[in-house]
Amino acid sequence: MNKLELIAELKQDANISKSDAAKVVEIFFDSMADSLEQRNRVEIRGLCSFFVKEYKSYTGRNPKTGKKVKIKPKKLPFFKCGKEMKERVDY
Repeated sequence: MNKLELIAELKQDANISKSDAAKVVEIFFDSMADSLEQRNRVEIRGLCSFFVKEYKSYTGRNPKTGKKVKIKPKKLPFFKCGKEMKERVDY
């Protein structure tokens, strides 16, 4: 399911206009992104959680040349599936 399909599903299930459904989805995703940007954890009970994982710098290797390269520290968002979602998918 992509964003447009989610908007269409919300429009149909909530019986609201497409523009209102699009606003709800945008607000939801923007709020999640803002929270992660501030390094807060986002948890949707029964579904999943999102958090930011920080990596220190390290020495990597360029696969093409084999030359050593210094990798800068970075922060990446992570998704962790909830127990109920795991059980629902693995029926």
